[in-house]
Amino acid sequence: MEDLDGAASGLIRLQEIYKLYPEDIMKEMSLSADEAYHVGLVAYNEDKFQHAFLWFLYSLDTLTEYSAITEEELIQSLIFSAYHFGSLPVAIHFNKLHLNLETFASDPTNDEVRDQLNRLLHSQRTSNPDIFTLNTESSNYEALCRGEVDERTSKRQRALSCRYSTGGGNPRLMYAPVKEEVEWDEPRIIRYHDIISDREIEILKNISRPLLSRSQTGRGTVSNIRVSQSVFLNEDENVARISQRIADITGLRTNTSAERLHVQNYGIGGRYEPHYDSVNDENERIATFLIYMSDVETGGATVFPKVGVALKPKKGSAVFWYNLHKNGNVDLNTEHAGCPVFRGNKWVANKWICEFGQEFSRPCSLSYWE
Repeated sequence: MEDLDGAASGLIRLQEIYKLYPEDIMKEMSLSADEAYHVGLVAYNEDKFQHAFLWFLYSLDTLTEYSAITEEELIQSLIFSAYHFGSLPVAIHFNKLHLNLETFASDPTNDEVRDQLNRLLHSQRTSNPDIFTLNTESSNYEALCRGEVDERTSKRQRALSCRYSTGGGNPRLMYAPVKEEVEWDEPRIIRYHDIISDREIEILKNISRPLLSRSQTGRGTVSNIRVSQSVFLNEDENVARISQRIADITGLRTNTSAERLHVQNYGIGGRYEPHYDSVNDENERIATFLIYMSDVETGGATVFPKVGVALKPKKGSAVFWYNLHKNGNVDLNTEHAGCPVFRGNKWVANKWICEFGQEFSRPCSLSYWE
């Protein structure tokens, strides 16, 4: 049941972020009237009454003689969700429909339905906007996930540069420099193209699949803030080769000054809500190197809400940024999120690089502004 509730919660979050109706979701999958009713119940229990109402309505429209849920139960659910949303006219409409059902002609609970209708008719509750139309207001995070990037951000990005990089003169990159693209200048977010081959990606996936388990947050707990499966990989020759490549590109030590490579898989609805990679640890995560191991048909972008940047997954590429200023303070503009996957499947690999051992690669600063 917990897995079902988690899947239903993921569908609801998809709706919230991408402004989807149940009919939009059903273009990608098929749910019975009973399953749709369960999604509505989860939404109702999360106090998301408009989404609950729309799922109950969809369930009513798809009801069959084989459904376990009844028409009476669905109409009662529609009444309650409409009332709690604040749509009194709709609640009254379905209460009258409930009263007129033939099955209630000789039912003693008919009086209860009449009393409920009377209470609704005399309710002083203020009516909310149309329950049938989703609210278009959203956070900057949600807007970025939908691809709604501010024109000023786009103009600023167009002024940024691409180049071939040798990682500051690293001998391993002198004859095979990496393709470097500046995605944002402050904080500096770099994308490196074609830094991992399809063969290496498949090796990492094959190693990871049997070891995957539900991802946890920084406090070691399972939460709806982070919906994915993941595993920290041991350093065999394949993983070591990738870690060395990350060290060559970034100029930072990864052998003893980084966490193990962390592979993650996001299915439909998989996401990671806005967060910081720094975990308030003595040996803090100074930088993040995020490798995209798949393309994603729709959704799954990495977004930075504070600066308005959205990065689409591109198989074989990686993005890199510093989580800390040179003075050791967290860079608040590095708050980021993994948008929910709507179509497709998202595979990524994270390398979190730690402070200790980077004293010469990235010297500390005593300045408040660095």
